[in-house]
Amino acid sequence: MWEALQYDFMQHALLAIVLGSIACGLLGSIVVVNRMTFLAGGISHFAYGGVGLGVFLGWPLLPTTLAFTVGGALILAKWTQQNRENSDRIVSLLWAAGMAFGVLMMDLTPGYQVDLGSYLFGSILAIPASDLFWMAGLDCFILLLVLGGYKPLLAVSYDHEYAELTKVPVKWFYPLVLMLLACGVVILIRLVGIILVLALLTIPPSMLEKNASSLQQLMIGSTLLCFAMCLIGLIISYYGDTNTSAAIVGVAIAAYLTKTLLEFATNRLSKKF
Repeated sequence: MWEALQYDFMQHALLAIVLGSIACGLLGSIVVVNRMTFLAGGISHFAYGGVGLGVFLGWPLLPTTLAFTVGGALILAKWTQQNRENSDRIVSLLWAAGMAFGVLMMDLTPGYQVDLGSYLFGSILAIPASDLFWMAGLDCFILLLVLGGYKPLLAVSYDHEYAELTKVPVKWFYPLVLMLLACGVVILIRLVGIILVLALLTIPPSMLEKNASSLQQLMIGSTLLCFAMCLIGLIISYYGDTNTSAAIVGVAIAAYLTKTLLEFATNRLSKKF
């Protein structure tokens, strides 16, 4: 493994893992605590429309996808806030619309050479330096907003009524979180792809949620756990000659199932004795 680090593509992959883990730890914790997994899935799949649009127009894919996804997230926030009883239908509609629009744009692009699988399932070993700069910039933006608004974020996440009584701008929380999710999704797309991004976003914080004493601890722990999962997945894919994104998500799922089985066995033993 160490000899592979002399290659630029492997150095880029390791840096992408660090940047992706930061986004995953911060935003994944917010998603899990606020039970927004389905919303995160809708936004991640809607992002494919931005990929298709970028290919069709010949624009840089990452900034185009970012603008498209953030716009969709803000529309989703406005629409679901006004129609809370139909929010699941709205998310499903956005989910399908983004994917269909992306495929349509790809079909209308004459002679395009974009590898479809690299955006659906990730291509961590083919991330160029330009994308790393975008990922780092988005990470800084996410960190700035999360750290700057940590107390209001904490209040809304754990006690919505208290947040309203203390005049926390609750109505801005929802669109802000969805906008940040859009930024995080764009980062993670390059890591594991649109199809697998939801697993990486939710599994690490889900594993730690019960044992974390604070949102801050959950964010830090999720970041470190995500990094460990990604690094192990990268090593497995390197020696096993397998798809890196699938290996990363496979490690995450195996870790989650192992933890669940251990907790189940511990509970049964405690009841027995």
